Amino acid sequence: MTEHADQGTIRVVLADDQALIRAGFRALVDSADDLAVVGEAEDGHAAVELLRTTRADVVLMDIRMPGLDGLAATREICADDDLAGVKVIVLTTFELDEYVIQAVQAGASGFLGKGVGPTELLDAIRSVAAGDALLSPKATRALLARFSGSSTVDLDAGALDTLTEREREMMALAAHGLSNADIAERAFLSPLTVKTHINRAMMKLDLRDRAQLVVLAYQTGLVRPGDAL
Repeated sequence: MTEHADQGTIRVVLADDQALIRAGFRALVDSADDLAVVGEAEDGHAAVELLRTTRADVVLMDIRMPGLDGLAATREICADDDLAGVKVIVLTTFELDEYVIQAVQAGASGFLGKGVGPTELLDAIRSVAAGDALLSPKATRALLARFSGSSTVDLDAGALDTLTEREREMMALAAHGLSNADIAERAFLSPLTVKTHINRAMMKLDLRDRAQLVVLAYQTGLVRPGDAL
């Protein structure tokens, strides 16, 4: 099922195998003047096809779906150059879902628990669409809780050698879950300058978005679980 949205509106696709959950999210998203649901899918295959036809900006992706699950769908979306503008927010029943790390590494821009508050969900969609703060502090803490016992945090810190000192600083602060505005206030910079530094870091490291930047910050040891700001 697809619908049209006004130009300038953030276009959202809902991918979840439970119709009741989709209906709840649709009512919430459509209640915002700047957001619109342009399609619903009950499995990963349908979600990918919808994104090809609707040119949506953001997809709210459940992980556990029949057929092609949300993790595989995320990989397919993020590997397709024609869908490069699509941002994926993974929805989980539990924020410590075992697939969350894999979803972010596959290219998802962030994740939210299904119990997320209405305002937080709408703000997350807007943030992801704008390419700004893609992982909330709460989501980042959940991500780090998984990294604490993970064996995947043993990458060579030399991977960051191409970054300037300022870019490393911005990357570290982003890895703590701070938004561009938060970083700007802490570093006495403008939010635009912060965004520029972070975007340059992502470009140098060949990362799709801020979520992958956060993951890499911990994998390389630039920031470690338990580090104080």
